[in-house]
Amino acid sequence: MERVEAVVVGAGVVGLAVARALAQRGLETIVLESEAAIGTGTSSRNSEVIHAGLYYPQGSWKARLCVQGRNRLYPYAAERGIEHRRCGKLVVATSEAQLAALHGVVDAAARNGVTDLQWLDAHQARVLEPRLACVAAVLSPSTGVIDSHGYMLALQADLEAAGGAVAFASPVAEVQCRSQGHVVSVGGASPMTLEAGVLVNAAGLWAPSLAARFQGLAPQHVPSAHFAKGSYYALSGRAPFSRLIYPVPEAAGLGVHLTLDLGGQARFGPDVEWIVPDAQGRLDYRVDPMRADSFYAEIRRYWPELPDGSLRPAYSGVRPKLQAPGEPARDFWLQGPAEHGLAGLVNLFGIESPGLTAALALADVAADLALPTR
Repeated sequence: MERVEAVVVGAGVVGLAVARALAQRGLETIVLESEAAIGTGTSSRNSEVIHAGLYYPQGSWKARLCVQGRNRLYPYAAERGIEHRRCGKLVVATSEAQLAALHGVVDAAARNGVTDLQWLDAHQARVLEPRLACVAAVLSPSTGVIDSHGYMLALQADLEAAGGAVAFASPVAEVQCRSQGHVVSVGGASPMTLEAGVLVNAAGLWAPSLAARFQGLAPQHVPSAHFAKGSYYALSGRAPFSRLIYPVPEAAGLGVHLTLDLGGQARFGPDVEWIVPDAQGRLDYRVDPMRADSFYAEIRRYWPELPDGSLRPAYSGVRPKLQAPGEPARDFWLQGPAEHGLAGLVNLFGIESPGLTAALALADVAADLALPTR
């Protein structure tokens, strides 16, 4: 049995960031990834938006870590040469009835420490985006987009420069959680057994099911997993907007929003479709072309000129939810030894948006939970 100081399960953006943080604190760190490449799950199936931190409840992990992570991510991307663009975002009210909710966005953002929002009347909004229809809008200049794969490659490079490594095609078969180190049995073509004082479960969608197999972790510390699929549809032709466009949040969520990739291609989505894994534990990422039919009316509230038949299937992602359909949204669950009583063990549950933005800040919290005395 090989002894290492830290094992991180999952080589998505959060797992790589956590491993980087641990390695830079001087721990010999190995990332176990069941797939053959980094970031094949949620980290590569999202809008690649750098969020400003507007909507999340005050004091929540999502609010705090989004703002902290965003403040660190732009300099990090610039220093590492990661392609990104601070393009800005408009949150738009398309009726007088939505103005109160739009003011609520400004108030919530201020409570979260986001102080750069700009209120625009309809004319001011159309000066920025002439094809936009709205009665008012809020400009978030700190919102942007980033090359998520380039971001993860930079995190991996930092990890390796600090002496860490990623082991691919290395699924976790069994874990024995003990008071003096955790024993991790690894399957795949090259089985091995590792003993580590620190174990971080950053398995994303599969974090709850992995934790359920941790021998020594009481069942009450393992949440139920729920899977919310979101489909994206690409616009045929170039978008007439240079900024992201989000409807004002309503009871059902953030609505159908327009995001832009680094090449200026517009995508609309995601919607929400609750799904379950198949008998082999696989998720269906196929995009149903018919689901785009419901997008047109929503988009035309802020872009009336959207042509018929102009949306085509792009891709989908699945968000790891801690709440069931119809239940209130839940915060990230960063679970450490103070909760479950097992030294060195950290479970990261429900790491959905804004996980990409928050990753650098989240990683430091996870490392602090694993190493409370260092």
